[in-house]
Amino acid sequence: MFKKVMTTVVAAAVTGSLLAGCGGGDPTSSDTGSSGDSSTLTIGSADFSESQLLTTIYSHALRDAGINVTEKLGIGSREIYLEALKDGSIDMLPEYSGTYLSALDPDTTETDPAKITAELKEKVGDGLEILDVSEAENKDVVTLSSDFAREHPEVDKVSDLQGLAGDMTLAGPSEWKERYMGVAGLKEVYGLDFKSFKVLDAGGPLTLASLKSGQAQAGDMFSSDPAIEDNDLKPLEDDKNLFLPAQIVPVVRSSKITDQGREVINKVQAALTTEGLTDMNRKIADGGDLGQIADEWLKAEGLAS
Repeated sequence: MFKKVMTTVVAAAVTGSLLAGCGGGDPTSSDTGSSGDSSTLTIGSADFSESQLLTTIYSHALRDAGINVTEKLGIGSREIYLEALKDGSIDMLPEYSGTYLSALDPDTTETDPAKITAELKEKVGDGLEILDVSEAENKDVVTLSSDFAREHPEVDKVSDLQGLAGDMTLAGPSEWKERYMGVAGLKEVYGLDFKSFKVLDAGGPLTLASLKSGQAQAGDMFSSDPAIEDNDLKPLEDDKNLFLPAQIVPVVRSSKITDQGREVINKVQAALTTEGLTDMNRKIADGGDLGQIADEWLKAEGLAS
């Protein structure tokens, strides 16, 4: 089946409590310096807390290995930070596999994680490379309210909603009304025709509130959002692969990363899991300091002294 992949901005991928809960440090920069210094690797981030956390983890791991690093946190949306990567303002940043590919190639129809990685290696751009892709990811996930999940324990996959969707309200961002990876795709791929669609936000406090109050029985959440577990919501398996994989993947300027630096970051990537990322996001939402959270995780994984 042909799947029209829309370009998405993963800055929306962790919103609501995670944005509000970002703690510790200047949100725009934590160091001085520029990528013009050939001995310093400048790592940037998007303007949401999970991206800032990942940048902080990379930075602290590299510094522990004796590599000079500068951080530029909270640069902005994908359009802004990719331009910064292109013009040399930054040398590295954390990305999300499928959504990054759709930004590089809006016409891609690929949803297989391994093939997405292969395409990224080809399309990342001159002078850039991607390092190892982590199993940790943060992707759109159709999520059930706790009440609806208790009433229908047999529902584990999106396809299980056939025969039920006609009596359900789905909540999500306004773009889901027209986006293929939204209402249109749920109807075409899964045959789901919901009773109504409530325009709220992407995995944010409004969608969460509608699920908690029972105003919606299903909503668009994100897989590494601790609000899912903390509110006893039930994420459904995307068994027909409508939504793009969004595994954590670092993008780096080849001339600014050493073999030692690659090894350090790839070890971080191997240790990252969605569960671990969710736990760190919860600590951020509770007001934790980014640097302290990063250091605690690195030490627990044996990746820092």
